[in-house]
Amino acid sequence: MDQPDELTLGPVSSQARPGPTLAEVFASSYRRLVVQMYGVVGNASEAEDLVQEAFVRASAARGRFARVDNPEAWLRTTALNLHRNRWRKRRNFIRVREQLVQPVDLDGLEEHLAVAEALRGLPHDQRTVLALHYLADLPLEEIATTLGVPEGTVKSRLHRARAAMAQLLNEEDHDV
Repeated sequence: MDQPDELTLGPVSSQARPGPTLAEVFASSYRRLVVQMYGVVGNASEAEDLVQEAFVRASAARGRFARVDNPEAWLRTTALNLHRNRWRKRRNFIRVREQLVQPVDLDGLEEHLAVAEALRGLPHDQRTVLALHYLADLPLEEIATTLGVPEGTVKSRLHRARAAMAQLLNEEDHDV
């Protein structure tokens, strides 16, 4: 009787000899398949990943895989299809990333850095209301709801934050 982790390939009848187990196919084909995939992808670890994934899929498709005439060809085709799918996903990701990533405009970068540095100098509550009001364009009512504080508290924090920012940015202008 076969072990639970073994797979018999080929037709099984009372007269037919059982085909090789998945373990036997692995032992006889793994190295050859990795070399072949290395020739395709040019990266040893990726080649191993592809072949291992092909064996995982063969194990998952026991019934279908058991009926193939050439298990090594099935595994090779599966590994090539996996590579093709990965390549397509990478290519599509690169295309999307290129469309989404805008070139960085370095004009005014010094002013942006000065503002960012001044923001870091503010207390957390003041920095939060400034960010929500000016960067997220939220009205005072929504900021109050978001933070769970009265609207008057938001106005007070915003007023103090503006004054502190003006002072911090003024100090930096004098330091330069």
